[in-house]
Amino acid sequence: MGGFNPLKWKIRTFAYVSASLFAFYVLFFYKKTHHVSFDAIIENSEAEAVWEFVADFSNMKKLNPTIEEFHIVAESGNYEHWKYTAHYTEHLSHVPMIKNHAQSHFAVKPAGQDGFLISSEHRTCFFSTFGCLDSVSEFKFSGEGKNTKCIETVQYECPIIFSALCRKEVMYQRQEIMRNLQSHFSMINIKTDDEK
Repeated sequence: MGGFNPLKWKIRTFAYVSASLFAFYVLFFYKKTHHVSFDAIIENSEAEAVWEFVADFSNMKKLNPTIEEFHIVAESGNYEHWKYTAHYTEHLSHVPMIKNHAQSHFAVKPAGQDGFLISSEHRTCFFSTFGCLDSVSEFKFSGEGKNTKCIETVQYECPIIFSALCRKEVMYQRQEIMRNLQSHFSMINIKTDDEK
């Protein structure tokens, strides 16, 4: 009849603890990178005008309803290559009491025959400097007849356990930006038509 074996118990306990810690790390701390793409047509608009509107971060509060406040902390360059850094606070669209603080670096420039481009890098933190996630965006604007075609590609990090929440948040924000952009320029067109 076998008795209690302390060595086997220690090995088994160590294996269970190690596996649990590894699973906890993978679920909560390991950041998986995701890629998504969005596009929209802004009717009766000039690509340059749409690009300039989006490039002005003060318009982001109109486009993205999750942004609460922002500060431009640095800017340089000119029309051919303008750079600026913004700090902003936003809340989660589906859990408004959870807020985050982000620092973003933007590069705004014409892209020759390909239209116009806004590239940005974002570092979003939920608990001061803890729980930070990185994302990269490329937003292109090009003429398509009398319209503007907007295409944004986004690469973002998210812990595996929060993947569904992260995706829902990214989808909501990007769809709202595109919808509000379309709405803004349709209102401009209505005002222009009224003035004729």
